[in-house]
Amino acid sequence: MSSSSNIINKGKMALPKRIILVRHGESAGNIDGTTYATTPDNKIPLTPQGNDQAKRAGSRIYHVVSDSGACSKWKVYFYVSPYLRTRSTLREIGRAFPRNRIIGAREECRIREQDFGNFQITERMKAIKETRERFGRFFYRFPEGESAADVYDRVSSFLESLWRDIDMNRLHHDPADDLNLIIISHGLAIRVFLMKWFKWTVEQFEHLNNLGNSEFRVMQLGIGGEYSLAVHHTDEEMLEWGLSPDMIADQRWRAHASKDDWIEKCPWYLDTFFDHFADSSCEDGEDIPCSHQL
Repeated sequence: MSSSSNIINKGKMALPKRIILVRHGESAGNIDGTTYATTPDNKIPLTPQGNDQAKRAGSRIYHVVSDSGACSKWKVYFYVSPYLRTRSTLREIGRAFPRNRIIGAREECRIREQDFGNFQITERMKAIKETRERFGRFFYRFPEGESAADVYDRVSSFLESLWRDIDMNRLHHDPADDLNLIIISHGLAIRVFLMKWFKWTVEQFEHLNNLGNSEFRVMQLGIGGEYSLAVHHTDEEMLEWGLSPDMIADQRWRAHASKDDWIEKCPWYLDTFFDHFADSSCEDGEDIPCSHQL
């Protein structure tokens, strides 16, 4: 049973209506890679355009959480990476929200950028990233830095804390209000977050495209109690992000169905690992291999 189902069954409190994942605005490092050679990654600022992008993102997010003004009972809570560019993005996004709509904000180190290994010498990093493409983006570990798999581990730890925050009402949320969690982070950390949440495989992760600056993904609670990207986003958008047709079908299913039927109604997930079910003639309860080969 999923964490969300557990919380619903306990009846302790309402789940957040949305979890919105936001990538930071354009930074100096995004337009000039040599910046990383002289400035610590965590201290790289937004460009003027990055500030504008973040401000516009705030307005768009405001319209999402307020249902374009149709909903009057809602609040937001922010989690933010400690990097300068994410904190600056939060500051600009926050301009769209009146104080009475913001429950709080918290800096969270576990959603920081992937560690690339201190100062990044341009020519050396070019060679390293070429090696990463050959090795695979998920498991390749940067010298003196992290792999995406390392980021996965700390994001998984953050998710556990996130559920405890919700379950124990550490966010001081009034259940009468729609709660919207807004997480301002980095491209890879966001993709890893989605991978962990939706149980995507490493192969599926490898096909995901990065978010643009100040671009965001909206995970919204469906009518059956599951979060889905398909409540707010279109199939065309998800296809552009690198989701396969099966992954998109799963998102559509999550928007309307209960997790209890997930394995039965979404066989594509098991088909990722097994290839014999189509020819299976075994009855339920039999323990012998369906191929009848001992």
